Amino acid sequence: MVRELALEKRQFGHRARLALTPTQLRLMDDQAHAARTMWNLLHDWWTMLPKERRNLAAADAAIRRARKDIDWLAVLPAQAAQAVLKTYVQAWKNCWEGRAEKPNFKARFRTAMSVDIPQGRDLNITRVHRRWGMVNIPRIGRVRFRWTKNLPVGKRADSENRITGARLVKDALGWHIAFRIQNLQPKPEPHTGPEVGIDAGIIVPLALSNGERYDHDEWTSSTDKPNAWLTEQEQAKLLRLEQRAAHRKRFRKRAERTSNRLRATYDQIQGLRARAKRRHQDWQHQTTTEIAARYSVIVVEDLTITNMTKSARGTVEAPGRNVAQKSGLNRSISQEAWGRTVTMLTYKAARKGGTLHKVPAPGTSQRCSACGFTTPGSRESQAVFVCKNPDCGWVGNADHNAARNVLHLYRMGLALIPAAGRAVVRRARRVKPATAR
Repeated sequence: MVRELALEKRQFGHRARLALTPTQLRLMDDQAHAARTMWNLLHDWWTMLPKERRNLAAADAAIRRARKDIDWLAVLPAQAAQAVLKTYVQAWKNCWEGRAEKPNFKARFRTAMSVDIPQGRDLNITRVHRRWGMVNIPRIGRVRFRWTKNLPVGKRADSENRITGARLVKDALGWHIAFRIQNLQPKPEPHTGPEVGIDAGIIVPLALSNGERYDHDEWTSSTDKPNAWLTEQEQAKLLRLEQRAAHRKRFRKRAERTSNRLRATYDQIQGLRARAKRRHQDWQHQTTTEIAARYSVIVVEDLTITNMTKSARGTVEAPGRNVAQKSGLNRSISQEAWGRTVTMLTYKAARKGGTLHKVPAPGTSQRCSACGFTTPGSRESQAVFVCKNPDCGWVGNADHNAARNVLHLYRMGLALIPAAGRAVVRRARRVKPATAR
């Protein structure tokens, strides 16, 4: 008897590099600036109106009128303008539900340039070469993109496996297109692997409870370097560019426009930093994929990274101490991107049939995993843990000890309820029983 596989819809994204001509590059920049301006105009309109007059129909009419009255806003396709409205309304919903801060203005040089293509049928994707494909971008034309993944196009596309849309995004390395893909895949079987606890750190990026560790020694032997994901030649080039930018900035008067030479230097600096970020993301993808494939239950600490990276500068009345050291620690924590690692582990574990759980973080690095004795002085150094309990005296690696404590908290049933689950519990508690009504 053949057992039928359960299928589930899966949505994911795929990002590819675009190869634009100079004309296409100028048109793409114009659309991105028009989309940013549309957001700012919509934000002005929304905040000035009384609450009773704020609705989707009125906002849609205001956008249509703005595209007619302002000529250079017409370079943005109508569907992309509607996508700006949809994103803006969703931003307010996220704010009202406590998931994000309220929307704000988008500055010209501090905002990622992007344009949305909400309908996948407008893309008309074709593969022309083993490494290149062609995509149709509204108001731009046919554009080449780097083909690195088999996409559901042509005969492979149907109602269940298709591209639902895309988003054009510009970073320091150029324009890219992020496809939104929907496909139907077999539901994964429950993972039968072991359980593992993970401790995230700086010297040791990921330490596992079974004694293993994941390092990125292929790029740097010491993680205290400010640009650990660049080669020595690239680090030297970055230092020269930063010195050049500081020298040219000295000649810029206050409130004066940044010169083209200084702007070009800033672009080169951003390009090197973007290259380092991509290398780090590649390491994170490979590492998290391997961990999700090996273990059925992954347990991590529930870290509040924003609180961990707060400045120690203090105030004028109460100045902080060791400000420079704390600044270096904050940069190292931000560079490791622990939150992105947890996000990758979450969805990759679900695809493999496993689960990810979070446990409270306080005390995991100071508790002995052998006897449970907790004392602030047990961690004698960054790498060595010595239990101060006279009946124990266990000595081991501090990161592996913390990872074992993380797994122990999960086995004791101290895993935290996800945010969505906590909201459901709160709503359930608000409902009065029928007998009390």
